[in-house]
Amino acid sequence: MTAKVSIRGLYKIFGPNDAAMVDHVRGGMDKPTLLERHSHVLGLQDINVDMQPGEITVIMGLSGSGKSTLIRHLNRLIEPSAGEILVDGGDVMKLGQSALRDLRQKKMSMVFQKFALLPHKSVLENAQLPLSVQGADAATCDAEGRKWLARVGLEGFEDRYPAQLSGGMQQRVGIARALTANTDIMLMDEAFSALDPLIRTDMQNLLLELQKELSKTIIFITHDLDEALKLADHLVILKDGAVVQQGEPQGILLNPSDPYIEDFVSDINRARVLRVRSVMQPLTGTSFANDVSPSSTLEDLIAQSGGDTEQVYRVVENGTAVGQLEMTDLVKALVPRVSEGRTAAR
Repeated sequence: MTAKVSIRGLYKIFGPNDAAMVDHVRGGMDKPTLLERHSHVLGLQDINVDMQPGEITVIMGLSGSGKSTLIRHLNRLIEPSAGEILVDGGDVMKLGQSALRDLRQKKMSMVFQKFALLPHKSVLENAQLPLSVQGADAATCDAEGRKWLARVGLEGFEDRYPAQLSGGMQQRVGIARALTANTDIMLMDEAFSALDPLIRTDMQNLLLELQKELSKTIIFITHDLDEALKLADHLVILKDGAVVQQGEPQGILLNPSDPYIEDFVSDINRARVLRVRSVMQPLTGTSFANDVSPSSTLEDLIAQSGGDTEQVYRVVENGTAVGQLEMTDLVKALVPRVSEGRTAAR
């Protein structure tokens, strides 16, 4: 599959002589040394990520890891110090101002953490904004704005103003606005971080529901591992501006490649996050306690088994047996993997 968005050898160094500083970083200079010796700040270091069409790529890390800096490179709100950003095979760095404006209006839409709604415009006017900026006629703007507001559950609120809405409702307007733009790519920078936990869960579920229908290429930024594991098809974890590990989320959870990742995933509720498909084995048995879906969580299966570790389940998808899961394997998967050198320390 050809990537929708590809990042190749991307560096960002903040300071007046950033391009010259790239060679220092490539030569092994770390972030503290670069700051101490040259008064430049290392933002991103040799980022290489492919984002596939129709998938949600989640970029996560702690504060200061570079995740928001990274997403702002995709539409060149921030200019890189070195590297390539390819969208549908074309180099974004080679676009002139007119082509770049076209990319931002018709290729990529963005959902912000702080909603970024225009307070003096109605909900409908905010939702219509991408099309009105593009010069679409009033009837088209009205129809598309109303359609997507209804789709995110805001039918009947078209004439309200942002200040009259709750935080969750305002973010729904932000999502409707991004959908009205009808872009292939959606950039979501900490889009749900400002919301209360229950509203945040509702918004995550809404996003997954919309994604099943629309198959957008979504790049989602978060610092929350539970959110990342719930949403991601492809997970990229950053630390100090560099990629520590990336891949399928379940695989990262089961096989952390670095002590930093081990610490990151150590406190996660593995039973609630891990899926049967990640733990199942090839089908070899003939007698099973019951059938189970590969998308079921291990928590679901524990409840179904009543805690009986002797049971074996057949994994069935669309009527076809695709594997089996022994409860003993499930129990092993619930124990976080810790590298040998760190076991003694604990």
